[in-house]
Amino acid sequence: MKIFRSSLFFALCSAVLGAEPAQTVFVNGNIYTMNERQPRAEAIAVKDGRIVFVGSNADAKKYQSAETKTVDLAGKTVVPGLTDSHCHIFGIGEREMNLNLEGANTLEDFLAKVKERVPKTERGKWITGRGWIETFWKPPQFPTRADLDKIAPDNPVFLTRADGHAAIANSAALRIAKIDKETTNPFGGEILRDKQTGEATGMLLDHAQGLVSKNIPGPTEAERREAFVVGVKRELSLGWCEIQNAGSNLDDLPPMRQALEAGQCKLRVFNAVYAPGPSGAALLHDGPTLNQYDHRFTQRTIKVVFDGALGSRGAALLEPYSDAPETSGYLTQKEEELRPIFEEALRRGIQIETHAIGDRANRVILDLYEKAMKAVPPEQRKILAPRWRVEHAQILSAPDLPRFAKLGVIASMQPSHAISDLFFAPSRLGKERLAGAYSWQSLLKSGAVVTGGSDAPVERGEPMIEFYAAVARKSIKGESADGWHPEEAVSREQALKMFTLAPAYAAFEEKDRGSIESGKLADLTVLSAEIMKIPAPEILKTNCAMTVIGGEIVYEAPH
Repeated sequence: MKIFRSSLFFALCSAVLGAEPAQTVFVNGNIYTMNERQPRAEAIAVKDGRIVFVGSNADAKKYQSAETKTVDLAGKTVVPGLTDSHCHIFGIGEREMNLNLEGANTLEDFLAKVKERVPKTERGKWITGRGWIETFWKPPQFPTRADLDKIAPDNPVFLTRADGHAAIANSAALRIAKIDKETTNPFGGEILRDKQTGEATGMLLDHAQGLVSKNIPGPTEAERREAFVVGVKRELSLGWCEIQNAGSNLDDLPPMRQALEAGQCKLRVFNAVYAPGPSGAALLHDGPTLNQYDHRFTQRTIKVVFDGALGSRGAALLEPYSDAPETSGYLTQKEEELRPIFEEALRRGIQIETHAIGDRANRVILDLYEKAMKAVPPEQRKILAPRWRVEHAQILSAPDLPRFAKLGVIASMQPSHAISDLFFAPSRLGKERLAGAYSWQSLLKSGAVVTGGSDAPVERGEPMIEFYAAVARKSIKGESADGWHPEEAVSREQALKMFTLAPAYAAFEEKDRGSIESGKLADLTVLSAEIMKIPAPEILKTNCAMTVIGGEIVYEAPH
């Protein structure tokens, strides 16, 4: 792509045609606008961070002057700036900085990565990491503390599963946490135990993780800021223009604000805070923060985690797990504690988003949403349509699926979860419940709004993997199997909407973002291939060529 200054000819044309010159004009693009009135275009003109023209190369000339910067897109595909509607930005940065256990395809690979870290760590100091998943191990079983004790006897070890809802700890870590045969399970969590001896295996699910993690020295504020900045840089290089950060605590805010004030964050951040707890209470008291740092930071959402994950069998199901009939998962919050929070949120104009994976968790949270909406009539609400969300909405029973549209609840879903989880979901759920699993197309047909995200660092967080998963509903190797329900895949137009218009709506930003049209913020994702037409496997080979936020090129791929 070539960037050059326009000639005097363009200045004369601008004067003759009476258009106000733009600061930047992008030409020769294969542009998908997501604007039904003008779905395709060649050129975009930008002034003061917003789009002032969308149309043909010829008509764009009237916005060019001697001072205009012209960017030749060289025929590349341009879409509205992509939004990851569910990720964890600090976790993304920390994954890049710490022991990254992604790609450990066997127990031996996993242990080898940990073993490599041991001599680099002072004796007695913690070894922490994230990203392992046992799904493809043979056999696909959780690691144990004994596995870790053999390679790290003198360091406490705590390694988080990719989904963040389980972790493995070695004996040294369990001793520090005082976990033994007599330790009871905390509410909303479980200490897995050997069925013969009753001893802890080292696997800790959901809230049980806190028994160990509270003993691990936390990162400094400087380290948190570095993790945030590292995460932001990665997101920009992938073509994300906005991320919707699915949960933060009070101590996350200072490093985020410092980075924004220093100009280290060009990414747009729509931030949610956890509740119940001090973060959610502060947001309810102080009210929303909107469009700070030139539309770079908004905080108006409370995040609730309501159950665990399917892989670690913590997702709350209506019936027991098919491969573990002794459990049906569990809820991780008490309904009576959530009701007053939800009602106050309606009165204060605060959005609610709730992590719910299992069909029981989804049913109960929809019940709680509905009760809150009945308890607080429209005249008492700050926002008539609150646009509350369910994050993941992975397993739904047939009666609950149409309730999303009926209640105006947004289904915030991550396509890559389906193509990774469907390898083990049949054993967890059985064939019958798979009919309500990852039901993107059914939800859309019911009239619900479905937004697309990645849940990084649980998944890799790459937009082209998410787009591919949504339209192909096959693994990245092209695999499918009985029970994967290919009819739940979406069209490419629907998939693009899931990462543009839908998340803009979910963030109350549809007047500013989500499509390429005059008046909106000039956020663009430029791609190396024609994702709307190429064969589905080639989508995975597509890269981000350029990321544009507010008309500024914030990332450009090396030539």
